[in-house]
Amino acid sequence: MAFADWPTSDGHNMLLYPWLNDIRHTDRFAEHGHRLAGMVIGVVTIALVAITFLRERQRWVRMYSIAILFAVIAQGLLGGARVLLDANVLAMVHSITGAAFFALCVVFALMTSRRWSTETAVTVELSVVSRLVVFLLPVLVLVQYWMGGMFRHMGRMMFEHLAGAAVVALAASACAILLMRTGPGALRRAGIMIGLALLFQLILGAGAWLTKLNVPALGWVASTGSLASVIFRSLHTVGGMALLTSTVVGAAQATRLNAWQVVANGLTNRGQEGLA
Repeated sequence: MAFADWPTSDGHNMLLYPWLNDIRHTDRFAEHGHRLAGMVIGVVTIALVAITFLRERQRWVRMYSIAILFAVIAQGLLGGARVLLDANVLAMVHSITGAAFFALCVVFALMTSRRWSTETAVTVELSVVSRLVVFLLPVLVLVQYWMGGMFRHMGRMMFEHLAGAAVVALAASACAILLMRTGPGALRRAGIMIGLALLFQLILGAGAWLTKLNVPALGWVASTGSLASVIFRSLHTVGGMALLTSTVVGAAQATRLNAWQVVANGLTNRGQEGLA
């Protein structure tokens, strides 16, 4: 809340505000930089839609790009409402929807990539339990992300967030091992990314904890509000985005390859029936 107004900054047009003059005032510099970054993302999204309609013939790809555009508009309006209403709960929601928007963009990039359309695998058949783990994991991570937001912005659900971290760590580890052992390169890569994202998130979470909260049993006294605390908490939030996105990518890859297996089995059965 470095500024009380929006979309202006201290009454200035957002593009005309003397941003670089605030480089020593970190709150104002960071807040206006955040607004400018949001504008850049919005412009890039508009360009994405335009290019998609010029280059892509598939209707679902065009509709997906429009969904991204509406999502970024909604994200900007939500950020503006957070400023005008000075509501911490909207700051938390703005962070959650930001993570979801990032995952939406990464999946779009994945699904329109050349590898997505050319990489084939017809030997993947996930069990019911495996599919349950893969598809429920993004939901668990999103709930954990929400509890982290409650703790950071509202000062609530600390123990729930810690318990959630243990649940997510176990589920993500199981999912990563499952995908890495399944076989096809796409699933192995997804499993590796989930494992790496989880490892870094746990490290960042420990750093955020130690720089924010005291640990009397160890004689540790945290310097709340210090630069280290801000950095660790912010990186922990970014790490949550990365973990959520990696789990969504894993679910998308599993859906694609498992669907191909169903199609392959159907074609095989028809071929056998024809031979008979």
